[in-house]
Amino acid sequence: MTGDVIETDAVIIGAGPVGLFQAFQLGLLEIRAHIVDALPHPGGQPAELYPDKPIYDIPAVPACTGQELTDALLKQVRPFAPTFHLGQTVSRVERQRDGRFFVSTSLQTSLLTKTVFIAAGVGAFEPRRLKLEGLETFEGSQLFFFPRAPEQESGRRVLVVGDTDSALEWALSLVKHGGVDVTLMHRRDVFQSGTNLQTQMRALCAQERMRLLIGQATACESDGERLSAVSVLRADGAAERLDVDSMYVMQGLSPRLGVTAQWGLELERKQLVVDTATFSTSEPGIFAVGDINTYPGKRKLIVCGFHECVLAAYAAASRVFPGKPIHLEYTTSSSRLHRLLEVHATPMDRAAP
Repeated sequence: MTGDVIETDAVIIGAGPVGLFQAFQLGLLEIRAHIVDALPHPGGQPAELYPDKPIYDIPAVPACTGQELTDALLKQVRPFAPTFHLGQTVSRVERQRDGRFFVSTSLQTSLLTKTVFIAAGVGAFEPRRLKLEGLETFEGSQLFFFPRAPEQESGRRVLVVGDTDSALEWALSLVKHGGVDVTLMHRRDVFQSGTNLQTQMRALCAQERMRLLIGQATACESDGERLSAVSVLRADGAAERLDVDSMYVMQGLSPRLGVTAQWGLELERKQLVVDTATFSTSEPGIFAVGDINTYPGKRKLIVCGFHECVLAAYAAASRVFPGKPIHLEYTTSSSRLHRLLEVHATPMDRAAP
């Protein structure tokens, strides 16, 4: 281990709904947690892929969108202040001599933890990339997969590639910010994005405030150490050279199991086998909750993942606090839980079982 190492009780891999609820359940047991996610924001698949689509099977919530569910879970876990490490993936998990785990990420974040919770859904979501020779050289400097502050693109020629809600929303944001030369490119004049976004985009194109380019990128050019242009084969068969200062590839995300498959954990059809009493994997101290795990009768539902978080948290408590009795307490009546949650009990609360 080198550099600064953060010591904690738990590392949660995945900041989707199940990962966020896992942090909440750990917090109720006073287990400190750090959360790592490949996306630059919490929420996982619901927040990224269907933020505005309704979900109807969350208990006591007749309907909510993916983003609303994420916001509610973030509000719920706020009293426990988990630390987020976003925009990075876990690259290494190694058991130490004292039984703890050393965890490192793609951005060289190093953690030493008593427990690990894998809540990565169907895997870490990674952006779908363009396969252009040499383009990866410019990642983080001129090539991006997620929006930045619009003012960072002022006075620049920006190419946005994609047909998703995120692609159109970002292109529209840049145009509305002003001072940006925006081109939206997709291989076909058919979009996955919502009708309202397409209507706004076409209206701005008609006003010549942005450009829609139907075609595919075939090569990129550099001027010294900077990306300078992209070669495009248009849908009409003509070739075009497009000068660019920044390029955003927003073609959606694809899940990858990634290095999880290399940690020696028991797998069945690319899912982690768990004990349903504790949701422990084949490696003691490493738990798996949500769509990443499998067991007889498994159902890939958010509500099932929430149930798994509760049992995993109680199982982890005996590792985090060896020898300490772990009692079941109710948020309706426990003064300890009220203190942790920063709430005050009413007389009716105190009378609850």
